[in-house]
Amino acid sequence: MMDYSKTDPEFAQRMEHFALDEVVNEEGQQLDDVTRHLAILATLLGCQGKELFRWELGRALDAGVTPVMAKEVIYQAVDYLGMGRALPFLDIANEVLTQRGVSLPLEGQATTTMETRLEQGYQTQAEIFGDQMLEAWKQNHINRWLASNCFGDYYTRTGLDLKQREVITFCFLAAQGGCEPQLMGHIQGNLNLGNDKAFLMKVVSQCLPYIGYPRSLNAVTCINKVAEG
Repeated sequence: MMDYSKTDPEFAQRMEHFALDEVVNEEGQQLDDVTRHLAILATLLGCQGKELFRWELGRALDAGVTPVMAKEVIYQAVDYLGMGRALPFLDIANEVLTQRGVSLPLEGQATTTMETRLEQGYQTQAEIFGDQMLEAWKQNHINRWLASNCFGDYYTRTGLDLKQREVITFCFLAAQGGCEPQLMGHIQGNLNLGNDKAFLMKVVSQCLPYIGYPRSLNAVTCINKVAEG
């Protein structure tokens, strides 16, 4: 990333102070380093911030995010952003990890087979959203794909736990915008797993510099609506 302190010093001073100091250290809005960096990585995927993602990935790895965790964020993004928007970030991650001497491929994290992915997928949906999901996959083929592919192929993987996976999904949806119905559904999923309103507000606060105020305020509105029932 360009050294803006040389080309745009006044802008760089204010931007870096806000994003890297003021927001990070805001009283009552702080997150542990790993959670904050996972959220930022997912947010940059959601808003397609490729160059900043490359820079942030290095910071995340230095802060304790493991290569497996970083890769899992990207893998799960395929279901929420699509292959066309997610795969360029996988290329970036592979470049960064290789430059750091990480041997690829990483150890496998899959816990399902092609035969068990559907059942384990809707069981995972039910764990997050309630028992009604045990039958929802039967409604149509897209709901079946949602259970087997999104949840059976990705949510069942190790490397990230369910609470972390719901956080990054929240970030994917908030950052890309235009997905408010799905965002509200996953806010409820977060709440169901114990990621409460105050926690989600911290996530929005820490990601605001990367997606701006409009999408952040939309996410806050959705959080309030879901939390109020």
